[in-house]
Amino acid sequence: MTKTPTTLEEPAEPRPIASPLTRLGEARWILITVFCAAMVAVAFYGVPFSAVLVMMAVLGVVTGLVPRRASSRRVKLNAQREIRRMWPGTGMKLTVDALPTPCIVADGRGITRYVNKQAHATYEGVKPGDPLSFSLRAPSLLEAFDRVCTTGEAERINWIEKVPTETWYEAHIAPIYMPGSAGQDRGPGLPDFILVVIQDQTENRRLERMRTDFVANASHELRTPLASLTGFIETLQGPARNDPEAQDRFLAIMLDQAGRMRRLIDDILSLSRIELKAHVRPAGLVDLSEIIRHTADAMSPVAADLGVEIRVEIQNVPVRIKGDRDELIQVTENLIENALKYGHQGKFVDIGLSEPSGDPEERAWQLSVRDYGEGIPPEHLPRLTERFYRVDVESSRAMKGTGLGLAIVKHILTRHRGRLEVESEPGKGATFKVTLPAIENAAGIPDQTSV
Repeated sequence: MTKTPTTLEEPAEPRPIASPLTRLGEARWILITVFCAAMVAVAFYGVPFSAVLVMMAVLGVVTGLVPRRASSRRVKLNAQREIRRMWPGTGMKLTVDALPTPCIVADGRGITRYVNKQAHATYEGVKPGDPLSFSLRAPSLLEAFDRVCTTGEAERINWIEKVPTETWYEAHIAPIYMPGSAGQDRGPGLPDFILVVIQDQTENRRLERMRTDFVANASHELRTPLASLTGFIETLQGPARNDPEAQDRFLAIMLDQAGRMRRLIDDILSLSRIELKAHVRPAGLVDLSEIIRHTADAMSPVAADLGVEIRVEIQNVPVRIKGDRDELIQVTENLIENALKYGHQGKFVDIGLSEPSGDPEERAWQLSVRDYGEGIPPEHLPRLTERFYRVDVESSRAMKGTGLGLAIVKHILTRHRGRLEVESEPGKGATFKVTLPAIENAAGIPDQTSV
């Protein structure tokens, strides 16, 4: 963080030194009074006039050449007072640093004067001495700041930022008046400092949305299996009460419907948890090639049951990226599982990892999962990551799909600042490509632009 000057580090602008004539002019009434008293002494007490002249000469020299201590002290006090009006004192800085939320102290003209550690970590570009609008570009926040400067009354506002992810913020803006700091160069009532406290409300808003979405999605998707379970239970209690063969068949169907409900609930909860952290970028380092091999090995029993061979073509070197290991395993598992289920007619699933050619300043690793099945019609490609969207509803349900797999993949990649691309032609299979930012190139050299 840029260090701001303190009252001892930045002196006030030096004042010009007064000339001897100026000092004599300032002390003229004192000198006149002394001269009059001396003349009275000459007239009534017989004091020699020459002695009076010598005394007045000495007094004039002392007055004109020796600076007054009281005046110099007042100059220093005024200078320190002006500095306190411009830069926050140590006590104010310690108080702001103790707050757990990002806080910015600006003066009444909108110039940033101090930034605590939390604000510096959240807004890396903010630094003392710059206008507040350089680092905080929310129009509603700047408008509220101007109103506080004008009215002197605290305000609380909310706003939303859409890039890179949807984020909600709340700011409390309050004026600070320093005692005895009224200056001539400031308008009447203009605060000495403005304290801006910013709170991230994203998690709370996402939690509210999670509850709403869970109720809406669960009530919609769970209605069919619940209706099936209710119908079979009524049948078992009625016509099939004494039919063992029908009971076995209906119980198997009921078990399948209960499993579908469990998968739906698990996927909805997983999606909701991921959405809560969508605005927080992972900070851990993971090996993407190890994740791919681990997932491919874990999915090999499913591939064997479907008669599909998984072919992994990746380099035998670590590929380190910033990410959450469990979430990246979930992405890879969803893509491989979809390729196995919906492309098993092609008998092969190819998994590759490469460093795509392009802008050397934006290095990335690309994971590709390709199947050789029936492919996806082009009109369905733009909607594949929508919740509960299925290209073929019957086929998806037959494969025990919930319609949430690719939605989960999209939200995980959003958190990792990655992207998903789909290429497919009917009859020629489909290729899903996941691009993730790299912190190393193919040779293992750190990429400083991604760290």
